[in-house]
Amino acid sequence: MSSTIRSSVFKMGGVAAAVALVATGCATGTGGPEEPEVTSSFPPDAELSGELTVMGFGTSDEIGQTRYDLATEELANVDVSLVEGQLNIQQFLSAVATGEPPQLIYADRNQIGTFASRGAIMPLDKCISGEGIEIDNFLDTAVEQVTFDGKAYGVPEFNQVQVLFANSELLSEANMELSDVDGSDWDRIEAAAEAMVKRENGDLKVIGYDTKLPEFLPLWVHANGGALISEDGRTAQLNSPEVVEALTFASSIYDLQGGFSEVKAYRDSTDFFGAGNQFATGTLGAMPMEQWYINVLNDVSPDAPVTFTTFKSKDGEPFSYSSGSTWAIPAGSSNPEAACRFIKTMTATESWMAAAEARATEREKAGKPFTGLFTANVEADRKIKETFVEDAGAENWNAAIDAAYEANDNGFALPANPADAQFQTAWQDAVNSVLNGQQDPQEALDQAQEKAQSVLDKAWESWESGD
Repeated sequence: MSSTIRSSVFKMGGVAAAVALVATGCATGTGGPEEPEVTSSFPPDAELSGELTVMGFGTSDEIGQTRYDLATEELANVDVSLVEGQLNIQQFLSAVATGEPPQLIYADRNQIGTFASRGAIMPLDKCISGEGIEIDNFLDTAVEQVTFDGKAYGVPEFNQVQVLFANSELLSEANMELSDVDGSDWDRIEAAAEAMVKRENGDLKVIGYDTKLPEFLPLWVHANGGALISEDGRTAQLNSPEVVEALTFASSIYDLQGGFSEVKAYRDSTDFFGAGNQFATGTLGAMPMEQWYINVLNDVSPDAPVTFTTFKSKDGEPFSYSSGSTWAIPAGSSNPEAACRFIKTMTATESWMAAAEARATEREKAGKPFTGLFTANVEADRKIKETFVEDAGAENWNAAIDAAYEANDNGFALPANPADAQFQTAWQDAVNSVLNGQQDPQEALDQAQEKAQSVLDKAWESWESGD
């Protein structure tokens, strides 16, 4: 298992730190929101040279290495170097402010609004058209996440979605079906959580249902027909009835199992990435989770009684909360042409196919099924599935593949806005205050709404006035 996958589970801590840096450090980070001038036309036949420093990307597995090799081959006369590890936001913004940024960055899509509004990255419309990047082949939700004020500031890469994981044996013992825990009926979820939770001598032994708060609040809100923010990214909707009801329900599932603190402590004590994971040991009934965890379970506990389906809204429609990575070119990049060519190669259908072949080969050698790749390139995903995804050999793993692809086809995302980091902090702080018993949902979300709308108003005003 790659370090990239391992770190993503604990990403919330990194995100929280990054959010704090954006909120406190950006005032001196870039020197203002003026949009960078883009002078190159990015001719696709240009002979490129010079240096290309890429910040935030690593080649820890065959998916990254294969595409990186293709990109460096395409840029044979360019000296490419990697600054590996998760993008350090403060380091990046400081580099932009000093006029010596990396030539290319690999970031989370939810960072693009802040970066763009601060003039830290350049719009990529000319890059996309000049190099002939087939952006129409990309997921609409992913493209929308990197589009700010009508311009694309990034080219999306991986796509991350959620599916519903459940222990079939615990469901059966509780006389429950998979449809009882897939999100479509909240009363049945509550009943399932109560039926599957187990305690011994006062200690929690089985978590019946994990709603995965705080990070999955957007999932529950969407299932309830609501949204945290308006489609134009200008109006916070954190204390709308749909959001309040979603937080009230999702947090109450922890309360009926002993409280969030106890559930989280028990959850964190398990061997999440190993053979002693919650599904293999029968200590978790069900939870929504990112699709990459399918491969983890298949690797370490292929015989575990785990089954899968798509997460669903109250009206029974499958959906997922889409997020992922993106490429962006910093303002002041000394080699934007090479950066754009690199982006094109890394996200091209042919590159993804080569990476998928490498992954499928490795999985075959290990005697494991290849469950697909989920990129922001729809054409690549389709071709990969048709060419490399075969019968997984067991009904539950085939169900996992089907659920992941259906989730990928039915994603939603929060829109880019110039205060996306502070906005995320506002709603996550509200959720945490409820989980910790400090506030009730209405009170917490009323307070979060006021904070979120304030930062949105100030950020949009700053962007539009050019201050």
